[in-house]
Amino acid sequence: MSEEAIGTPGVEPPDDLEASLSRIDPDRWLSSRFAAGPHVRRALVALYAFDNELARAPRAASNPLVAEMRLAWWRETLEEVRSGAAVRRHPTALSLAEAVRDHGFDLALLERLIDARLRELEDRPMSLEEALEWADGTGGTCARLASGLLDPVSDPEAAEAGGSAWSIGRLILTAGLSPDAAREALERRLDRARGVSAAAFPAIAHAALARARAAGRRPSALGDRLRLMRAVLTGRI
Repeated sequence: MSEEAIGTPGVEPPDDLEASLSRIDPDRWLSSRFAAGPHVRRALVALYAFDNELARAPRAASNPLVAEMRLAWWRETLEEVRSGAAVRRHPTALSLAEAVRDHGFDLALLERLIDARLRELEDRPMSLEEALEWADGTGGTCARLASGLLDPVSDPEAAEAGGSAWSIGRLILTAGLSPDAAREALERRLDRARGVSAAAFPAIAHAALARARAAGRRPSALGDRLRLMRAVLTGRI
């Protein structure tokens, strides 16, 4: 079956990758602005763009089989990166391959991001335990990868907790979870995230927005920026 038949993930000009991320994932795009160095910021944009492509698969596909094929498309892309073969001509794929080559992103963790999205293909609500596992596997894994890029000696589990907290905050109002139990899990992860080093903090700065997201508050873009700046300056989320 051709890529057109299964619905090739949306393609956009490479120059627009960062602009696109700022629109569809403003929380993590803002966090990436606090990372030191344009090459590092470029790698973070590639990572978050990849995660957002995976997130699109269940939403954009007409049925679970097509969504699974979209995720398989990205798994094949990672195999191309691993083998050193030419990577398919997709801006996110090319940027991710560059980031893996230049910064050594762990391919096993990138595959974990794909695995976590498979749960979204099931036509039933998540239990709290499943939702927390999903949050650890998505936002948590991204934060672990970002932390390793920014500071290889920072605590990776603390980073995963911070990224997971951000994902939980966005999920609470949409997944039918028990608010009290979900918020308790959110607070545990925010507390654990305190172990992230100052150098790695941009990997989890967006977790400073988790409580507001969980409460359904949608601050202005300026409000989000100020909240993140305060988090980065104080090292507290």
